Amino acid sequence: MIDPTPLVLSDLYETDETAWLEVMAELIEQDRLTELDFDHLAEYLSDMARRDRREVKSRMSVLLAHLVKWQFQPEKRSRSWKATIVTQRQELADLAGSGVLRAHAESILADAWSNAIEQASSETGLPTETFPVECAYTLEQLLVVDVTSPDH
Repeated sequence: MIDPTPLVLSDLYETDETAWLEVMAELIEQDRLTELDFDHLAEYLSDMARRDRREVKSRMSVLLAHLVKWQFQPEKRSRSWKATIVTQRQELADLAGSGVLRAHAESILADAWSNAIEQASSETGLPTETFPVECAYTLEQLLVVDVTSPDH
């Protein structure tokens, strides 16, 4: 193990984040909590939380955009669109099926819908007024992976 002095841990965080994480885990397992690099640990955990929230919103927005395109352009439906719907539903279910990220997903559904409408309008050429103002799906509907029918 690397000598867990504050200077060495700080340098390690900057040069090899994975090795730094391994040292942090080892120190915790050994109950050597006073040796942890708390400043960087707090920063890292905050970054992870933001990343997870961004990923939930991104996947939800892509899923909703494809569902909107599927609904409003049935003549252009493709296996690629269907595959994107299935993949995004599966990934969203993995991320936000339960726990804190589920609550986050619930709280940002309207914002993700707004992003999805903007994306769908851009990709289809249809004006944003074509689409419903309010989200047409519940989070529960978005989390159900159904390869036979992406419509609800």
